Amino acid sequence: MRPIGGGFGDHNFLNMLLIKTSFLTLLTVLGSLYNLRGQTTDTIDSSYVFSGYTERLADFRKMPVLPKSVIFVGNSLTEAGRWNDILPHLPVLNRGISGDISYGVLARLDEITRHRPKKVFLMIGVNDLKRGIPTQNIMENYSRIVQEIKRASPKTKIYLNSILPVNPNKLIESFKSVTNSDIQILNEGLKQISHKAEGVRFIDLHTVLADRNGHLRSEITPDGIHLEVSAYIELVDYLKKVKAL
Repeated sequence: MRPIGGGFGDHNFLNMLLIKTSFLTLLTVLGSLYNLRGQTTDTIDSSYVFSGYTERLADFRKMPVLPKSVIFVGNSLTEAGRWNDILPHLPVLNRGISGDISYGVLARLDEITRHRPKKVFLMIGVNDLKRGIPTQNIMENYSRIVQEIKRASPKTKIYLNSILPVNPNKLIESFKSVTNSDIQILNEGLKQISHKAEGVRFIDLHTVLADRNGHLRSEITPDGIHLEVSAYIELVDYLKKVKAL
């Protein structure tokens, strides 16, 4: 029988136990630091506030409410559209902000829904892809945008315009990270959202603006991503053709 007391063997046993416990604690701390390091590396750049965004949004808020309007929402592709010239018979509002991302649109929906628009045409996401924001996150933002519009303006019809393809042969350096394969993933996701939500419709603009290879047609883009003025006329004509306008 082992004697009770503070013998040498007991001290040895306790010391080994303390060393083992300290070692396990150290491993746990190191593992947590490693995980934190990985999370920092994978942080998503969701920042959307910049001078162009705040200034243009401030201008929007100064404008009077236009009930039952048709609102085009998006980034530079939307902002560059001469919607009022192409659709002079409709109460059109251009709510495109160059450089905007899906997080930025989500943050400014109150300015859009205050008009209680008849229709909203949304196209956003290419700048998200440029930043490396995962397609899953972009789709989650689309779902949140749709839900908020439906909550704040239930009678508004929502049209999800397909994100336009790029033309790799003309694509400017700053957008080289944007690929048509990622754009295809997003557009498939938009289709799913439109199938699940009432009053939401997906519009496939590739039908009219893409070439046989699925690229943005060379003759309608100056830089592989943006559109010439003539392309907006084709786009609107197609929206009319499919009874969206």
